Amino acid sequence: MKDIYLDHAATTYVREEVLKEMEKYFTEVYGNPGSFNSIGLKAKEALDKARDKIKELLNAPSEKNIIFTSGGTESINLAIKGVARSLKKKGNHIITSKVEHHAVLETCKYLEEEGFEVTYLDPDQYGIISVEKLERAIKSNTILVSLMYANNEIGSINPIKELAEICKSKRIYFHTDACQAGGLLNIDAKELNIDLMTLNSSKLYGPKGVGLLYIKTGILIKPIIHGGGQEFGLRSGTENVPGIMGFAKALELAQLEREEENKRLGKLSKKLTEGILNNIPKTVLNGHPKNRLSNNVNISFLDIEGEALLLYLNEHGFCASSGSACTSKTLDPSHVIIATGVPYEFAHGSLRITLGKKTSEEDINLMISVLPKIVEKLRLISPFNLKMEEVKINAR
Repeated sequence: MKDIYLDHAATTYVREEVLKEMEKYFTEVYGNPGSFNSIGLKAKEALDKARDKIKELLNAPSEKNIIFTSGGTESINLAIKGVARSLKKKGNHIITSKVEHHAVLETCKYLEEEGFEVTYLDPDQYGIISVEKLERAIKSNTILVSLMYANNEIGSINPIKELAEICKSKRIYFHTDACQAGGLLNIDAKELNIDLMTLNSSKLYGPKGVGLLYIKTGILIKPIIHGGGQEFGLRSGTENVPGIMGFAKALELAQLEREEENKRLGKLSKKLTEGILNNIPKTVLNGHPKNRLSNNVNISFLDIEGEALLLYLNEHGFCASSGSACTSKTLDPSHVIIATGVPYEFAHGSLRITLGKKTSEEDINLMISVLPKIVEKLRLISPFNLKMEEVKINAR
């Protein structure tokens, strides 16, 4: 029995082309890019090459707009803490939403302890933040808005360009967590009109432990890691040259292939969604039915727990998730699904399936054939037997 990996929102494997790009920076060009010797200078040349490539992919005006980090979480912390602390004399109000990744939510909660005021916006029933809701939340002391591009759990896509334009009109910095969007959506920073954007290598077939923060020219930001002053003084520490080279290659390939891959994944996701909803009673799709990431399928199964479903699926070779892999050690229901207004029962019985480059139609067919039997078995031993009409879906 082979493993069928359907948890690409958690992480992806490293593509062969990416691994090949990285190899020589472990054993040949291994110098410190901050060292003034021949091996160090070669490493610096490689680092500059990667930064220049990513600059072009993001349509950034300068290489200095690209700050490499250890991943999405550090990038988010740098964006939110860095901007908040640099603008504290101007204002102390930050706006985010209740469906953000924990890296955003926990950072904002931490800043509340420093005296910042945070507004956590409620999404609509699909997990999307409207322009009107953001406008109503803005105050005279608002300095930063942080809203994700696409949701990591339910796949819904926010109207980032429109949200950013509202902030621009009011001279408020706008940051977006684009970790899930980097491999599937447009990341042209100029076109999106954003001030700060977070990307993560491990979500788009690059190595783990590498991310970046795009910072628009002129944005005031303070570093959160101090030391030797690398990354234009905003992120001290010797740069991870092999990882950065892999990240640049992975991002280049993802953006080159994204239109074709979106079409392929969209067909597979549609087949899987319809196969589940049409063959298994008491199920509901979480997230927007159309305005969502092409690889994301998030379904709630009434009367069963998502963790039990995961264990049974794993026995059949399927690797999926019951929500964000970053919080999989807790049995609490998804904060994202709860925020969309559904009852506890739906959030606790959710299953996140995220497809990837190696996902085939055969894999989807097998999932559709196996899943109904597992659900039926779990419901037979479940103490619950709720009726759909008894449970208010999307209560808000």
